[in-house]
Amino acid sequence: MNQYVTGAVIRGLREKNKMTQLQFAEKLGITDKTVSKWETGKGYPDITLLEPIADVFRISVTELISGNTVSNANVSANMMRSKFYVCPVCGNVIHSMGEAVISCHGIVLSPETAEPSDEKHMIFIERSEDEYYVRIDHSMTKEHYISFVAAASSDELQMIKLYPEGRSEARFKIRGVKRIFFYCNHHGLFYIDVVKGIDDREKGYDDVQERRELEKVADMLFGK
Repeated sequence: MNQYVTGAVIRGLREKNKMTQLQFAEKLGITDKTVSKWETGKGYPDITLLEPIADVFRISVTELISGNTVSNANVSANMMRSKFYVCPVCGNVIHSMGEAVISCHGIVLSPETAEPSDEKHMIFIERSEDEYYVRIDHSMTKEHYISFVAAASSDELQMIKLYPEGRSEARFKIRGVKRIFFYCNHHGLFYIDVVKGIDDREKGYDDVQERRELEKVADMLFGK
């Protein structure tokens, strides 16, 4: 790991749990002087103590090391609140329904921030019977490509992994799909909302400006 638990983190968690140094030490079978050394930066917990410390604070070891405890507000598991994590080393893609502490190759990953699709990342959506055919107008070279496309509804996420020198397209069952996500390995995560009155027609739109104008009309007619 490129991080290790710090004294400040231990002190913060101890105080959050309303424990004295002595109370915390007794739970671990150590002295309060040892805890004091950790919290003042004069020493570090042995690696064998990481799991017991995490257990005392009722968190995971990953949360302990990262210093970020997770409080997941998405208790209803709404897929529209999905988080995507992408490892910059291996390209591994991890999906979470809410907040999480994710690490890969020793790196604690931050969730990707989705931006609206733009002129350099145009997306084409077309209905074909009970499916959406999705195509991204983007190069698929070994250096610059779309890594994945995902379709989210309230209770389901469909994800298609794409590869360099392949085709930047995917098909998804319609099943209440409300948003399409896709990830460019150079520019990050993008999304576009599937709009009633536009994408449920058997036609798609390549032109971003045209689509934006149609979306405004659809909002007025159908509401979001």
